[in-house]
Amino acid sequence: MHLTIREALTIYPLTEAKLVAGKQGESRIVKSVNVMDAPDIADWTKSGEMLFTTAFAMKDSPQETVNLLRKLNDRGAAGLGIKLGRFWTELPQVVVEEADRLHFPIIEMPFQFTFSDQMNALFNAEYRRNTQLLQSVLEKQKKLMQFGLKQDDMVAMFKLISGIIGYPMAILGAKGQILYNTSAWTNDQLQQNWPWKRKAGWVHAGKDRAYRVALIGQDEEQLGSLLVMPDAVLLANVEEGLFQQASDILAFHMGFTFRSHVEASALRDLQNNLLRYLEKGAPLEEFMELAQMRGLNIFTGAYQCVISKIKLSNHDSSLDEPPVGKLKELKQYMESHPKSTNLRVNHFVLKDQLFSIFTANQAEGFPEEELSQLLAKYAGDAACLEEAGEVAFYVSPVKSKPIALKEAYMECVETHRLSSRLGLPDRVLHFETIEFAHLFQNVSSDAMEDYCTKILRPLLERDAEYSQEMIRTLEVFIRNDGQVSEAAKQLFIHRNTVTYRLEKISDLLQVDFKKVNDLLKLKAVFLFRQFLHVRQ
Repeated sequence: MHLTIREALTIYPLTEAKLVAGKQGESRIVKSVNVMDAPDIADWTKSGEMLFTTAFAMKDSPQETVNLLRKLNDRGAAGLGIKLGRFWTELPQVVVEEADRLHFPIIEMPFQFTFSDQMNALFNAEYRRNTQLLQSVLEKQKKLMQFGLKQDDMVAMFKLISGIIGYPMAILGAKGQILYNTSAWTNDQLQQNWPWKRKAGWVHAGKDRAYRVALIGQDEEQLGSLLVMPDAVLLANVEEGLFQQASDILAFHMGFTFRSHVEASALRDLQNNLLRYLEKGAPLEEFMELAQMRGLNIFTGAYQCVISKIKLSNHDSSLDEPPVGKLKELKQYMESHPKSTNLRVNHFVLKDQLFSIFTANQAEGFPEEELSQLLAKYAGDAACLEEAGEVAFYVSPVKSKPIALKEAYMECVETHRLSSRLGLPDRVLHFETIEFAHLFQNVSSDAMEDYCTKILRPLLERDAEYSQEMIRTLEVFIRNDGQVSEAAKQLFIHRNTVTYRLEKISDLLQVDFKKVNDLLKLKAVFLFRQFLHVRQ
C-alpha cells in the first residue's frame, strides 16, 4: 500500500472521518493498516503503519496517550485513527496539542462503520490504483501495444521487451524453466542457485553476472524471473527502474493473459524430454527431475502404461495424424470424468497419441481389472465420442520399477501396431492379448498355412457351410478365453448351442478344451489365420 493520509480520507467510508489533529502530517505515507489492541503496540509498529483503535487501551490516561504518540512518531507510523463514542467522547486537549506539535495525524473514525470496512476500502482502493498505474505504464509504452492482449504470441511480447531494454536478457518461469533467452548464458548458468530468495538484485554465475527482478503477480504469486545482462559495471537508478517496469509488464501479462502459455511451455518441455527418453535414449533421470520440478511424483508404486489412439473418421482419413486438438480434448475428458480412487494418472500428448501412466495408490499390487473397466467405460462413453471421437486404448503389462517405463511404452506401441495389422476390433487391448502374435509374426506364410490345415483338417473336409459355422464358433470361443456365455452372446445363439458345437468340434479335432496345450494350439491356429488374411 502507498497512500497519503490526504488520499486515504478521499476513500469511502473514510470520507466520513475527520482529521482532528496533526493536519500538517497529512502527506505521511500509509503503507499498511493495523488494529491497536494493547498499550505497547508501539513496540511492534512498522514504518508507514496506520493504527485504528477504540481508545480502550488508553482511556484512563491522556498522558500515556501522549507518550504513545511520541513512540509511534519515532517508529515512523503514518497516523492514528480513533473511534470516539465508546471510551472517549472527545480527544483530550493535551493529545491534540501533542499531535499538532509532532505533525502526527489523528483521525476521528466514523462510528457507524467497522474497522474492517475501512481497511477493506483502503486495500481495494490501493489495488485499483495499482491497476490503473500499470495500465498507464502500458499505454505509455506504445511499442508494447503492438502485441496487445494476443494470447497466442508470448514470444513476440518477449522480443518487444528485449528491444526496449536494449541488453541481453532471459525470462524464467515459476518452475525455473527457460521461457526466453537472448543472452550467451547456458541453461545451467541461468538456473544456478534457483530458486532465488531476493526479489531483485545481482546474481552471479562464475565471472558473469545478471540483474534479476522477480515476476510477481496478484497475491504475491511467483510467476518467474527476468534476468538482464548489462554491459555496464554500475547501473543507474533509472535503468533499474526500467527493468522493474519491464518485470511489472511481464508479470501483468503472464499473470492475467499468458499463464496458460507458461504452463504449456513447461508441459511441452516435459513431454519432449519424455519423448527423447522413449525414442532417442535420453537418460530417464532428466525426465524424472523435470517432473519433480513440476510437482509430479509419477512413480510411487506399480504402474501400467496406456497409449490412446483416436480412430480417424472418413472425413479425416486423408490426415496422417489426428489433430492435436482432438488429443487435448481426449486428455481433458479423461482428467475431468470419473476416475478410480485406487489410481493416479499423468497424461502426455506425444505426437499422434496420448501416453498415460497409471500408478497404483495402494502399497502393494496393481488394480488391473479396475483400470480395464475404466478404459472400457471411456471407450464406450457417448461424451468421449462427442469430445474426441472413437478411441482405442493399448495397455502394457504391469511394471514395478521406473526403469521399465521404456519397455512398457514399446509394448503399447507394439500392441497398436499388431492390432492395426491384424484388424482387431477391440477398443481396449492388452499386450498380453497379442503376445503370441508378437512372437510368431516372422513365421513364414507356408508354415502357418500348413499348421492351420493340419489342425483343422477334420473340419475342413466336411461340408463347406458346416465347417465354416463350426470354425467360426471355435474362433469366437478361443478369442473370449474359453467363456461359453461370451461366445454365445457374440454369435447371437443360445449357450447350449455353443456347448453342443464345441462337443462336436472336440470329437472331430481330438482336442480337450480343458488342456492348456490344446488351447494354445487352437490359439496359434486362429492367430495364423489372421496373419494369412492380412498377407493376402
